[in-house]
Amino acid sequence: MINPVILHHRYIMLVTRTDIDNIKLVNRGKVRDIYEIDERHLLIVATDRISAFDCVLPTPIPRKGEILTAISAFWFRFLEDITAHHLVTDNFDEMPDSVRMHEYLRGRSMIVKRAKVFPVECVVRGYLAGSGWKDYLSTNSVCGHKLPPGLRESEKLSEPIFTPATKSQKGHDENITEEEMAEIVGRNITEKLKSLSLQIYQKASDYALKRGIIIADTKLEFGIDESGQIILVDEVLTPDSSRFWAAKDYKTGISPASFDKQFVRDYLESIGWNKKPPAPELPPKIVQATQKRYLQAYETLTGRKL
Repeated sequence: MINPVILHHRYIMLVTRTDIDNIKLVNRGKVRDIYEIDERHLLIVATDRISAFDCVLPTPIPRKGEILTAISAFWFRFLEDITAHHLVTDNFDEMPDSVRMHEYLRGRSMIVKRAKVFPVECVVRGYLAGSGWKDYLSTNSVCGHKLPPGLRESEKLSEPIFTPATKSQKGHDENITEEEMAEIVGRNITEKLKSLSLQIYQKASDYALKRGIIIADTKLEFGIDESGQIILVDEVLTPDSSRFWAAKDYKTGISPASFDKQFVRDYLESIGWNKKPPAPELPPKIVQATQKRYLQAYETLTGRKL
């Protein structure tokens, strides 16, 4: 049954929430709804919800869930020589009948392997931006990495740095040092996840740059599957989890225009929202411009039309 919160706007289905009667809901995140297929597999559905400053906004972005699913599937396969991953299939026609009976899930769903997810976010920064830039201004370092004085906003670092993060009780991302990460998951796991993250960032950023996009930073998540293997999970190198800049427009000293949800954050900052619920509605021009950026990121990186 299609839930009444699924709307139609300009002939595009907007999926803001899913309720699948015949499959158990495991978790409803800020963007994704996760269901149990069986004891070994989950169904991840990317909705058109968008969040900023840890709040889900009331205005969806058309086709966002499709874009996130397609771009993650592309990167999972692209990175298979570096790491195993949780994706089983994103082909809707290969999914169980219990999923295929809900046609609105097509294009925004993935069947994945279950995994025990590490309680840390593996962030790699190749450029000085966002919270890293703010940390640098106050401490001349980012997550324990001492950086040279005199760097400018958005400046490329001499080499990418691994800057993990964790969640506080309030749900905000909190930057931590590698030593703090090791206290949470152990030294060996920390070193393994750091190595994988840096390899992933290097391969992806080299590829993206050839296609005209700078990946300034990205956030990755890993888990352990039933065989004990470390695998890449959740989403990977999407406009929600990464900072994408147009290489042709890049320069230091400013925050470059991006192909990600930084555009939405910038708008919310500009109207003086206090970053506390309830979040404000996004005007149509911001919605349309955000969708355009997400689509452009996907099409530029993959060379495909959605």
